[in-house]
Amino acid sequence: MLRSVFLTRNDMTFPVSGTGSAGMEFCFVNLIEPGDEVIIGVNGVFGTRMCDMAERCGARVTRTESPWGRIIEPRQIAEALKKVSQPKLVAVVHAETSTGALTPVEEISKLAHDVGALFLLDAVTSLGGCPVRIDEWNVDAVYSGTQKCLSCPPGLAPVSLSPRAFKVATARKTKVQSWYLDVNLLSSFWGQERVYHHTAPITMNYGLHEALRLVLEEGLENRWRRHEQNHLALKRGLAELGLEIVSQTGHQLWQLNAVGVPPGVDEATVRTQVLSDYNIEIGAGLGPLKGKIWRIGLMGESSRKDHVETILSALRRILRK
Repeated sequence: MLRSVFLTRNDMTFPVSGTGSAGMEFCFVNLIEPGDEVIIGVNGVFGTRMCDMAERCGARVTRTESPWGRIIEPRQIAEALKKVSQPKLVAVVHAETSTGALTPVEEISKLAHDVGALFLLDAVTSLGGCPVRIDEWNVDAVYSGTQKCLSCPPGLAPVSLSPRAFKVATARKTKVQSWYLDVNLLSSFWGQERVYHHTAPITMNYGLHEALRLVLEEGLENRWRRHEQNHLALKRGLAELGLEIVSQTGHQLWQLNAVGVPPGVDEATVRTQVLSDYNIEIGAGLGPLKGKIWRIGLMGESSRKDHVETILSALRRILRK
């Protein structure tokens, strides 16, 4: 079912025991060796985290940055590729949870492959909520999380490696720095041999099994459309309140809406009242967007028309005060 949701035929597709950050670390520790040149797009919290993990693997990291709330443009990746001699990997965040920006990746993937590099994608917030086409986009490594648009409790990180990426991991000159996340060991654990490796969080695996069943029962196209429609309904309602989504126009996430805080409004007080009066928790801004945005999630089973109407009603009443 994970292959069906990722839209991939990769054999090496399974849930890593750990949250989405474990999936991120899984990809880097298996694919990167000391001295490898890596290009990472940074336009929020999670691109920044990618850089940290790659550096811990001994990579020589070239950051290409966009202002928070904007996407990573292909030309930025093209310019970065000119600065390195032997790029091993190019990595970007598809759906940046901290800013609500959705970066198109097909052209970036092609740029990476044109120079022989692997392409790594963070799909933590996109999987199950908007199109993610691993094989069509020629993504070599991808990771996600269970708690976003799959509507499963946190604790597993779905991952997938292309045959090319798996070959890189198995042909390493040095051992994977993490025993727990070593795909050379995990492939036997998840493969036909069922070689014992670690005690898996089996209740989480059952939870993911049910969550994926529900995703496929609804249908990927239908699920994507539902997220889009509820995003547009929220956007229309916000406009009536004089509010707007501030992430880059044309690249706004359906499932994570970055709403600009009006001048003179104490954003923390509004979040507190929304929680105490309506039992709804919305996210604060992070990094340079702290105090400037509210992050309203419409993910998975929580992406519902009545939820949109409730949060709009709550904001309407609280902002009037």
